[in-house]
Amino acid sequence: MSRSAHPAGPRHADVLPEGHYTAPPTDLNALDAKVWSRTVARNADGTVTVGGIEVARLAEEFGTPAYILDESDFRARCRAWAHAFGPDADVFYAGKAFLSRAVVRWLEEEGLNLDVCSGGELTCALDAGMPAERIAFHGNNKTVAEIERAVTVGVGRIVLDSFQEIARVAHVAQRLGKRQRVQIRVTVGVEAHTHEFIATAHEDQKFGIALAGGEAAEAVRRALALDGLELIGIHSHIGSQIFDMAGFEVSARRVVGLLAEVRDEHGVELPEIDLGGGLGIAYTSDDDPREPHEIAKTLGDIVTRECEAAGLATPRISVEPGRAIVGPSAFTLYEVGTIKPLEGLRTYVSVDGGMSDNIRTALYDAEYSVALVSRVSEAEPMLVRVVGKHCESGDIVVRDAFLPSDLAPGDLIAVPATGAYCRSMASNYNHALRPPVVAVRDGQARVIVRRETEEDLLRLDVG
Repeated sequence: MSRSAHPAGPRHADVLPEGHYTAPPTDLNALDAKVWSRTVARNADGTVTVGGIEVARLAEEFGTPAYILDESDFRARCRAWAHAFGPDADVFYAGKAFLSRAVVRWLEEEGLNLDVCSGGELTCALDAGMPAERIAFHGNNKTVAEIERAVTVGVGRIVLDSFQEIARVAHVAQRLGKRQRVQIRVTVGVEAHTHEFIATAHEDQKFGIALAGGEAAEAVRRALALDGLELIGIHSHIGSQIFDMAGFEVSARRVVGLLAEVRDEHGVELPEIDLGGGLGIAYTSDDDPREPHEIAKTLGDIVTRECEAAGLATPRISVEPGRAIVGPSAFTLYEVGTIKPLEGLRTYVSVDGGMSDNIRTALYDAEYSVALVSRVSEAEPMLVRVVGKHCESGDIVVRDAFLPSDLAPGDLIAVPATGAYCRSMASNYNHALRPPVVAVRDGQARVIVRRETEEDLLRLDVG
């Protein structure tokens, strides 16, 4: 079935043109299961619960803003990806989406591997007990210290991103008396249908080694010639928040073509390919993401078909979902503060967070949904822009949405699908305190990342 690609680029001027936005939903109290985690529900009495706990109680106990992470939903998505790809493939959770020690333990228990892209993420993974051999280490500019740590602890693979890094990792491995398993990240020249800043497989960007001009083939030659490296495969990642599988088909075809070149030149069939992640999730009801089993079948069929055509044995496939697992599993809970109607335009609804806890709207023109969750309302819908409390005109959380016209200060609203990148990219802009991450499951709630305090800020300020 053909799917439309996720819209990219600037989406709105300062004032929306007439007819740009869709009509308000029929029922403002309804919670679309597509964008909310599995255990979120609005009960008969109008209260909204997650994991069996009322969100108003969560706000009272943990304060706002807060990231509320549905542990049952997260684990179920892990299992769905693991089951879809089966024992003959590898699923690496992309830790950059959101990582904490609790999350690492959940991944380990559910049988997923972990992809890290910094020394800090590696430290978190190891400290929480993830076996080093189940860790992949990414990054376009790994430091020597990071490489030494990764090689020393025995990570399962290092993804090489440049000619310099091929030599650097080989030198470190030889010095430490190791032979490090590696993959080479190639840019395959695919224009992913996504925002410019999260498209990663065209040549004009910082990641990978280009197939064009024979650079990737030369990288393979160098890696195979170095004693400190065991080249196990090729890695490709074409971007993020992608709904259209056509880019993956082109990418797989070109990667398999490189595998055939390697066989013909070196007499070696590399045993693995990693097709990355980047599959989209539903941020709004208009988004139409694919299910893991559908993704697994599509990718498996593509690789098998291309390998048969090239006369190659089918390699072991790896994928790296991050957003697709944690993104839908969390929402951000806010309290409404100032409400400012602009006649003939929209109403600005200010909340007690903003771009310090969700920079994605400002950075990527990301779209989100929003709902009133502290009560039900039968009031008429009003067009709103949900904004934060920071001194920045671009401090927008939800650019355009509808909320009840009787919205009032003190109401609780929630923005779903904020599990990926929101806490990871959170900042202390205006000396804001980063919110906690509260995990809920089966009627129990616990903090897995605590709220920052003013003492935390001052502790780093040595004066």
